[in-house]
Amino acid sequence: MPIHLLSLAPPLLLLVAAAIGFAQPGRIGRRALAFIEVLALLPIGCVLGAAALLITADPNTAGPNTVSLPAGFALQFDVVSAVMMTLVSFIGWIVVRYAAVYLDGEARQGTFMAWLCTTLAMVLLLVSAGSLTQLVAAWIATSLALHRLLLFYPERVAAQRAARKKFVTARAGDAALIGASVLLFLAYGTTDISAILGAARAGAGGSMAVIATGLLAIAALLKSAQFPLHGWLTEVMEAPTPVSALLHAGVINAGGFLLIRFADVMLLSPAVLAMLVIVGGFTALFGGLVMLTQPAIKTSLAWSTVGQMGFMIMQCGLALFPLALLHIALHSLYKAHAFLASGSAVETIAAARRPGPVAVPRPGAVARAFIAALGMFAIMSIASDAVFGSGHKSPQAAALGAILIFGVAYLLAQGLADRAPRALTQRMGVYALAASVGYFALHAFALWLTAGTLPATPAPDALEWTLMVLAVLSFGLVAVGQSMFPLWAYHPAAAGLRVHLSNGLYANAMFDRLLGGWALRKSA
Repeated sequence: MPIHLLSLAPPLLLLVAAAIGFAQPGRIGRRALAFIEVLALLPIGCVLGAAALLITADPNTAGPNTVSLPAGFALQFDVVSAVMMTLVSFIGWIVVRYAAVYLDGEARQGTFMAWLCTTLAMVLLLVSAGSLTQLVAAWIATSLALHRLLLFYPERVAAQRAARKKFVTARAGDAALIGASVLLFLAYGTTDISAILGAARAGAGGSMAVIATGLLAIAALLKSAQFPLHGWLTEVMEAPTPVSALLHAGVINAGGFLLIRFADVMLLSPAVLAMLVIVGGFTALFGGLVMLTQPAIKTSLAWSTVGQMGFMIMQCGLALFPLALLHIALHSLYKAHAFLASGSAVETIAAARRPGPVAVPRPGAVARAFIAALGMFAIMSIASDAVFGSGHKSPQAAALGAILIFGVAYLLAQGLADRAPRALTQRMGVYALAASVGYFALHAFALWLTAGTLPATPAPDALEWTLMVLAVLSFGLVAVGQSMFPLWAYHPAAAGLRVHLSNGLYANAMFDRLLGGWALRKSA
């Protein structure tokens, strides 16, 4: 079967599943529900089959497999779309199976399953878009379908407020993407995305393409809940848990995918990339700090997503597009599991009679941990250069590796704490070593996988060098603060700061005031 037919089958199968749900808007019979689950499973096989054909294709015909469809639509199946479609299909199937049990007996179970499958189908059409027309249509349709899921319990005032903020930011993002698409069409004279990317890689496009990069960045920032318009993402907990998993593990990545898909175009504007580094880096630090102050598991996970999306945006700003794609895949798998297992985590904590011993590292332990982590980073860098060659690592990638090694230092600090038992010290050491080896191995794999599809990272200019140094210092400082969080967070001198952080520096409250969100009344 041709690649384009295999890549078209997944969204069609999910639309059939959605039709079954719309036909039975109430409680679904077991046979119909089982059929929906099968229709959600089949896309995984289709995408893996298309990926196998792509890998085994004749090298002389290598490149994006783009097939035109009616109404200006087109399918593009390359490494980027293959990774994203595999990810969406797998997580979508897991969420559909979970939702079938989670909503068992719900009066509007069929409606929920229908909109869930519709959202997944639109996401698949988005990540496989080969034309600007399909990209814009799927982008908007994904948001509208998700909106129906966010308001599955329309009587909840908090759900209304979150959905309203999401709707406003999404429409602004839609406008930015439409504007960027128009400018790209005027700059390159085509709606074919692969043709646009090829021309941009050759340096064509002019001022219209540069302006388009700014609009693409705005669309991505709004879609990825970047500061200060991030509040809606932390308030969607009123929707059923499957919606939270779908949003935080899938739909929220659309902004990063947009930047990765148009990587060749984004490289035309270093200023826009620098803006992405600044906004994404701040959001990552902001989300990571606020996450530590949240008492509820789901809310903490939501702020974690804000921080992770900021880190992904920063990766794109550093032109590390292969690593951003890897980040999307790994974060999606982790976050889907975290949300779907959050109920079990709550029950486990509630059932625990007493908390286990907690080892709080002091400054000396943190200093030793950071020295050990930096030494581990240096050794791993030398080893990876010997195995994969020194040409695979750009200065941007080295800076990112230094930032990620701070996470390793955090693990080591827990094990080197004064009261840490020997077993904890050994376990944290093993975790730190595994994380370091895994990062360098996955880094090399991502570069190998996307070679020829995504552009190489260009040499940094003076501005980017400055931003990289600031990023490394900032993340290092925050990592030290996180390592010793229990020591300073509850100190009287830091009490005010902890309160401000727990409220997200009130950016969300100001957005509420701007939209009049607090005035929403409970509907009848």
